Amino acid sequence: MAREKPHLNLVFIGHVDHGKSTTVGRLLFDSGTVDEQTMRKLKEKAAELGKAGFEFAYVMDNLKEEQERGVTIDLAHKKFVSGKFEITIIDAPGHKDFVKNMITGASQADAAVLVVAANDGVNAQTKEHVFLSKVLGVHQLIVAINKMDISGVDYSEDKYNKVKEEVTNLLKTTGFDVSKIQFVALASLKGDNVVKKSENMSWYSGATLLEAIDNLSEPEKPVGLPLRLPLQDVYNITGIGVVPVGRIETGVLKVGDKVVAVPGREGKQVPGECKSIEMHHEQITSAEPGDNIGISVRGFGKKDVTRGDVLGHPDSVPTVAKSFKAQMVVLNHPSVITVGYTPVFHIHTSQVACRIEAIEKKLNPATGEVLAENPDFIKNGDAAIVKIVPTSPLCIETKADIPQLSQFAIRDSGTTVAAGMAIEIEKKDV
Repeated sequence: MAREKPHLNLVFIGHVDHGKSTTVGRLLFDSGTVDEQTMRKLKEKAAELGKAGFEFAYVMDNLKEEQERGVTIDLAHKKFVSGKFEITIIDAPGHKDFVKNMITGASQADAAVLVVAANDGVNAQTKEHVFLSKVLGVHQLIVAINKMDISGVDYSEDKYNKVKEEVTNLLKTTGFDVSKIQFVALASLKGDNVVKKSENMSWYSGATLLEAIDNLSEPEKPVGLPLRLPLQDVYNITGIGVVPVGRIETGVLKVGDKVVAVPGREGKQVPGECKSIEMHHEQITSAEPGDNIGISVRGFGKKDVTRGDVLGHPDSVPTVAKSFKAQMVVLNHPSVITVGYTPVFHIHTSQVACRIEAIEKKLNPATGEVLAENPDFIKNGDAAIVKIVPTSPLCIETKADIPQLSQFAIRDSGTTVAAGMAIEIEKKDV
């Protein structure tokens, strides 16, 4: 498969019910990726279920159902070709589980579309998603101010500007460069400014969502770094065997390459050989950073590897940490963080409980200067250098070596309490 256009992973994020899925559905339909017949069926299905108006939201959901029957191996991903990019759209669904899915989605994304409803503005989840996107390395952002058609908003420029100001203030606090962020006024359900220019907002002279996507810069591909492929899922497909699925973060994988997965179910290296690579139902001979792929591997048994393992080449085995030092920021902890605290760390596709072994330095979050040595605790707004010990084998890299695999988010009781990146690792033998 020849690559005609650069590849871009695009995740849609935002508060529940602000119109993420509808925006994705409208984008795919108006650009001709989803045909009229499919859309008509979805409209009938939505009406049957008493959800008229949800047909666009069903575009991704309907695809996921087809995919979960094991027909395909790129779950919740949809290929879409714009004027400039070959795009994989990552829809991060689910209410309660949303943030866990969103962390996986954002850690795979080159850019994000933050959907904010004009009648509702910034919500708690909006804040959490913006922060996580930044921490997880999403540097390009489009803000889609949606539901401009809704009663009470009525395509008003004032309402749009008010929400734009709210979001701008939020983005400044999380370190995004607001001058580089595109804002789009949308009514996804009606199709205003998604692919076609709206006739209802004469005051709006900006881009449509599709144009804004094509204004994004091409992501840099770290092909010179060693291969790192965090596994998102592992399927056992009849006639093919074990098929790990994930997104290549760094390096290049070719058919015929010898590979190794760590930490593996037993905490040991699992060697194998890449027999074939598939991306969006097409066989390819090599894959590079940003590609969401499924691979069949000779030598992998179905109990050998699991989500959260990382695949590399035998000459540069991914790092398994016995312990690591990290620079982290406390975002939203109900009290204080002390030594012994053992929350769940989300690192690439892995979720592992880790213990805070030592708080070595408290830092000024803005300048990085040391404010205190060995403080007793850290609290919201504090930055610190901490020593962390995983309770089970975990793959992580340092920011200096492979930054793409150095970042983590810490979650506890359903919220993101802190985030950071590894700066030094004590390796575990595998």
